[in-house]
Formats: sequence, C-alpha cells, structure tokens
Amino acid sequence: MPTPIVYHLFTASTPFSLRSVKPTKPSLHPRRQCQISASGTRIHGRKLRAAVIGGGPAGSSAAEAMAAGGIQTYLIERAPAGAKPCGGAIPLCMLDEFSVPLDLIDRRVRRMKIISPSNRVVDFGRTLKSHEYIPMLRREVLDSFLRSRAESRGAQIITGLFLGLQLPVSSSDPYVITYTSSSEKTFKTLQVDVVIGADGANSRVAKAIDAGDYTCAIAFQERIRLPEDKMKHYNDLAEMYVGGDVSPDFYAWVFPKCDHVAVGTGTVISKSKIKQFQRSIRSRAGDKIAGGKVVKIEAHPIPEHPRPRRIRDRVALVGDAAGYVTKCSGEGIYFAAKSGRMCGEAVVSASERGERMVTELDLKERYLKKWDSEFSGTFRWLDLVQKVFYGSDQGREALVEMCSDEYVQRMTFQSYLYKKLAKGDPLADIKMGWRTLGSLIRANVVGKEMAKINE
Repeated sequence: MPTPIVYHLFTASTPFSLRSVKPTKPSLHPRRQCQISASGTRIHGRKLRAAVIGGGPAGSSAAEAMAAGGIQTYLIERAPAGAKPCGGAIPLCMLDEFSVPLDLIDRRVRRMKIISPSNRVVDFGRTLKSHEYIPMLRREVLDSFLRSRAESRGAQIITGLFLGLQLPVSSSDPYVITYTSSSEKTFKTLQVDVVIGADGANSRVAKAIDAGDYTCAIAFQERIRLPEDKMKHYNDLAEMYVGGDVSPDFYAWVFPKCDHVAVGTGTVISKSKIKQFQRSIRSRAGDKIAGGKVVKIEAHPIPEHPRPRRIRDRVALVGDAAGYVTKCSGEGIYFAAKSGRMCGEAVVSASERGERMVTELDLKERYLKKWDSEFSGTFRWLDLVQKVFYGSDQGREALVEMCSDEYVQRMTFQSYLYKKLAKGDPLADIKMGWRTLGSLIRANVVGKEMAKINE
C-alpha cells in the first residue's frame, strides 16, 4: 500500500549441503523442537551460514548486511520479476540511508491532494521546501536493485520456492530448508545456522516457527497507462481519496509512475467487496483517468500489526512477515528495508562477523529490542489515528479538515520524509489539539463515541 499522508498527527556444526532430494513436500510444522543455547559457541573451519527467505526490500537488506559482514549468505526468492501491489512511495531519507540511486525514481511528488467523502479537496504539501519531495518508485525496479546489490556484496541468490523448514534437535544442529529450484525443477535442501523470514504476509517461515497469526488487509491496485495529456496532470501530483465508498477502513490512491498511474484501495473489514471499492475509486477519479488502459492488475495481503512472535531460537522475521506495516498509512517499504538491515547487522555483530553461533537472546537483544524501542510507538499511534478518523465518513471529513492546516502539513512532512519526530512548537501543538477536537465535534465523531460508551 502507499505511504502516509498524515503521519505526525499528535505526532552449526554440520557442513553445508545443497543436494537433490526425493520430490516429497515437507511439513511446515515439524515435531522436533530446538533447545535454546544461552551463549554462542565458536565456529571452526567455516563461517556462520544464513538463509534469507524472500527477496523484497526486507530480505535483500538483510542479505546485504550479512554478506558484507562476513556471513555465508543465501537469498531464496521465488519470483524475481514479480512485485506486490504497492503505491511505491518512500521517505526522502531512504535515498541516502539505503543509497538508492536517483535514476530509480519514477516521479518526484511535490503536490498532494486529499479528497474527502463529500469531495472537498485539500492541497497537502504547501509547506514542502524547494528541495523536498516524495520519491515514487516501482517495486519491481527497487527490489531488483536491492537484490543485485546484495549479490554484489557476496550473497548467493537462489531462484526457487521455499517449501519448509526442519527445526534442529539441539543448538549445534543446522536448520534444513527445503525448496524447489526454478532452473532445475527439482526439490533441494540447504543446511544453515540462521534463518531470516522475509517472505511476506503469508510467511511460511512464520508458520514453521508457530509465530502466530495477525489481521491482514487486502490491497488491490490497477496500473493504468493514460493518454499523454492526462499523464501530465499527474507529473508531480499524488491523490488520496477517503470515504466509505472507496474503503470502509482505509483510503484509496492515485499515484504517478514512470508512464502510468497506480490506482488502488485496501480494506481489512470488507475484503469481499474490494472490487466494488476499486470501481468506486475509478469513478471518483473520473475524467482524470478516463481513457486509460489497464496494463496490470495486482492484489496482495498486507499485515495490520506485528506478529505475536517474531523470533524463535535462530529464526527471525522481518518486513511484512513480522507485520511491520503501519496502520492508517499502510507504509511498509522503509520499515521492511530498515528491519532487514537491522536484523542482518544484529547477526553480524552477535556472531563476531561469522565466527560464533548466534542465539535467540542475541537476536532479541540486538534486533527485536532495538526495533521495538525505535518504532513501536509509531505503530501504536497510527493504529489509534486510524481508529479515530477512519471509522466513519464524519471522521474522514474531520481528517481532511485538519489536513488543511499548514502546521499539520509541516509537522507531517518533517516526520515522514526524515523518519524523525519533528520538533514542534508547544503552543502550536496545543492549538492543533483544540482544532482537532473541534473538527471531531463538528463531525459528530466525539458524540458517537460517547454514545457507545454509555450504551
């Protein structure tokens, strides 16, 4: 899904094996349980071996960090040419933080419009500075670049479908991964010491370690190639539509790409009506996209909150597999890449660049604790914002009204573009709080919530 518009509101011991095996599908829930070691032991005669399942931003960033840090790294990706439906917006800071080449950017969005259920239009982005913009990329382009860079740092790319994970009996035994090789059309196994699951919302790695379920939204998107004169309208413009007609609990979007626009929507509570909502966003966009040719249709599940368990022994989850997509905004690209890199760096440091075995405690202390400390507050806050503003058209009208405020716009973009909590003005924050409450009262959101409490 797209990234946020309103973001700051209230601010082993056995040798490596790669061999053909009999074509029998393995169990995703092995009976054998792994015993957790309190501290890592030194590895002799080889380096620590790690497998990353999934080659999106999370998996590629994890693989790159580990390969560059001396870990023997394997990255298994089943469909290198594919990409999940995604608005493709990233924060400006990601370009420098992840060294993303500027020529990967399709569009530099400097103008944004938010359209309310009653079709009130707010220009969101008036406070952007001359050098600021939201980079828009195609996921297939970004993912391919990140995988290639991981490979250049020493990761071995394996094109194949991950099937299952056999857990070790003891802390010194390897994990056995089973997958199908796309080139040889055979079943193969791979023995490793560490596994990082970056295989999306329907993660098989998560199932293998009983990581628990989470609520998923569905994102539906059409890529529409517009006539040249209409494409000029979206040269540096992105649009966000809110209303029960386009989504009962999220929003819809029209985002510009290189030679087309991405038009889509998402929902958690009414997945069976997703095509109806898609027809509505096309209707709301109206003449601006009329006459366009649909060149691709995409749909994909999107996690709505972190999984109950994200680490088990020497297996860690990152990106969508871990549930790192924000509510209210649907942002996931940056958090995927960030979690992958953070986890990969944790493996490198804990293993002393591949010389020692890592443990569950290592991963929890160096990855999970660090991640939760830095980002859990953001996820909880955006969850609250979604509950307040996305539950009714009255709340959505209040949201759009708030977005007309330049202080809200400035704080939003400062927080989103640079992934740092913007330093606000205390008096302005108080005023913004009162204006927010006023918007909710005028929209009758407060009255309805009080009525629910009194029932």
